[in-house]
Amino acid sequence: MQENYLISIIGRQKLDDETGEIEVTTLGSYVKRGDSRYIVYKEYDAENKGSPQTSVLKVDGDSKVTLMRGGAESTRLILENGKRHVCPYDTGYGCMMIGVFTSKVKSELDDAGGKLEVNYSLDINSSLSSVNEILITVKEAKNKDVKTSVSSDQ
Repeated sequence: MQENYLISIIGRQKLDDETGEIEVTTLGSYVKRGDSRYIVYKEYDAENKGSPQTSVLKVDGDSKVTLMRGGAESTRLILENGKRHVCPYDTGYGCMMIGVFTSKVKSELDDAGGKLEVNYSLDINSSLSSVNEILITVKEAKNKDVKTSVSSDQ
């Protein structure tokens, strides 16, 4: 797949009284297959200079997003509007099962790109772990030499 789309991701997490935000801008792929749209990009860990992880977001309308992450810490989170799913989450030190309740999926994606917003909470052993928001913008890259960047306010 060609990495010819600019993908901007803002992730916000609230845990107790602490909030954090991370912003990632990278080149990736964006395709439509059947009724689903796929956003594919690589994530680089600033602390671990090893190989990148490939992340795939499968978007099914305004109701369901599946996040699949490959590499050393493989994960598959199902984010389905109004539903709770129990999903495996690999921490790098071992795998655990987490609950994911999605309160909002809003897709404004079309053939040219667009925006995706997802709000969800995570729980471990049925205890609230964090409340999360992901905002993703996908647009065709005008300059193929765009550099990947990561910023965080944690």
